Amino acid sequence: MKTFLALIAAAALAGCGVETATTAATAASIKKQELEQGQKTMQRAQQKIDAAVVQMQERAGSAADDSK
Repeated sequence: MKTFLALIAAAALAGCGVETATTAATAASIKKQELEQGQKTMQRAQQKIDAAVVQMQERAGSAADDSK
């Protein structure tokens, strides 16, 4: 009987380990996706900033030419 209970306890603990590993892998996958989305968002924001800077420089150049 003790051996049977020990086997059940061992099986239950092993199952918890597998579940924990699966949960950790899923969490890591979600974090990776979040990181990739964050990087894409940052790249889009940088492109918009760069475009705005170019536009401001063009306007400044145009205003300088108009004042001459």
